Amino acid sequence: MTTIESTITKSSYSDEKIFSVISDLRNLERLKDKLPQDKVQNISFDADSCSFDVPPLGQVSLRIIEREPNKTIKFGSDQSPIAFNLWIQLKSVAEDDTRIKVTLKAEINMMIKMMVEKPIKEMLNKMAEMLAALPYDEL
Repeated sequence: MTTIESTITKSSYSDEKIFSVISDLRNLERLKDKLPQDKVQNISFDADSCSFDVPPLGQVSLRIIEREPNKTIKFGSDQSPIAFNLWIQLKSVAEDDTRIKVTLKAEINMMIKMMVEKPIKEMLNKMAEMLAALPYDEL
């Protein structure tokens, strides 16, 4: 099992506020225009799942499989070239200071890992940065 983690980012919102927004994926619908269209296309959301196309991989679908209030949201892959789990972890440091980390665990063989580890880490870092920068009061 391969584990790839993002850097830890900082949000100026409470863990409770962040969790309430990102635990219902429909709240993220307004952000899809901000994603790079050359990297992610045809995004759709419902409360517990999202799907999108990632050229050249094809369609990827994720489903929330576990929620730990104000701490963790765990996703499982429904459709993907490789099976994986993805966690968004929240840690409250102070009232309006929450740290965010995104972790991916997947069965990746050593040859493929050498090719995909760096791009996956970059994607997880961008995801963590985006989650930290969201205007949660507006979502």
